[in-house]
Amino acid sequence: MSFFTLRLAEGGVELLDQRLLPREERYLLLKTGEEIARAIEEMAVRGAPAIGIAAAMGVAVELARTRDENLAEALARVCARLRATRPTAVNLTWALGCVQGELRGMLDAGAAPDEVREAARALAQRLHDEDVAVCRAIGDAGAPLVPEGSQVLTHCNAGALATAGYGTALGVVRSAAREHRVRRVLASETRPFLQGSRLTAWELTRDQIPVTLITDSMAGALMRRGEVDLVVVGADRIAANGDVANKIGTYSLAVLARAHDIPFYVAAPLSTVDLATPHGGEIPIEERAPEEVLTFGGRPIAPEGVGALNPAFDVTPADLVTAIVTEGGVVRPPLGPGLARLISR
Repeated sequence: MSFFTLRLAEGGVELLDQRLLPREERYLLLKTGEEIARAIEEMAVRGAPAIGIAAAMGVAVELARTRDENLAEALARVCARLRATRPTAVNLTWALGCVQGELRGMLDAGAAPDEVREAARALAQRLHDEDVAVCRAIGDAGAPLVPEGSQVLTHCNAGALATAGYGTALGVVRSAAREHRVRRVLASETRPFLQGSRLTAWELTRDQIPVTLITDSMAGALMRRGEVDLVVVGADRIAANGDVANKIGTYSLAVLARAHDIPFYVAAPLSTVDLATPHGGEIPIEERAPEEVLTFGGRPIAPEGVGALNPAFDVTPADLVTAIVTEGGVVRPPLGPGLARLISR
């Protein structure tokens, strides 16, 4: 990759401020758990796998600045703060559960404070490195689903910027492009935060993969004209039955794809599967500030006093999903039992 999303650095966490892309590439150095929590809330870093890794790194940097006698209290406090930043992406709670469980066990066993701090840093780095490997495995598993010469529609940003590197949906695109299967990618702009136009188009351009930007409302017309061969999106949480929560607008694409007999694929790591949530109706949906809808580039675009809805995600029912691509392979319907089998391994 010609850039990195986030990494542990001397004295903190370096992450690419995604709010400034594509105009400016600026890396932030965040030195506390609170700074990382705010970066997640304000979407300086976003994408389900990336925010999970950022949270794990946030624990490490917070413990590094905590006095020996306060480690247990600081661990509980920073994990609670980070867990509350964004409710929909299950990778956040999964990563924090991994880190908090292991470090709490060490503290209870009487481990030396510096040993706990070193373990926190090692855990965060391990989650980062594993995510890169997982995304490459997802990409390679999904590439055969992309026919040669395909026009691939994707929504939001499920690329390297949403992960530790390589990406989930864009991981499939990258692996397929390496095999010369991709004619072009159609990236929906993804209102209101414009992750498609600001981030996905930027990533693919950096990797010299042909990309064409479309407005969110163009997808149906392009499908009818035969200009979309498949849809590949990421996921922020997958329920036990295979229902998928992803960026708002994903459900509409799935309905359109079914109406036009176009495959609709979801690419996500198994850590995104939440077996404790039976179906999509139980997934908490983040509601973001109306100002994101009511403004564009910092300027108001609606009359004063008008309200706006701004759910960040929607839920696509499992029966609209052609297959889910994971690091363990491709899961086809019935999705629930297939996902459970992979996780049980």
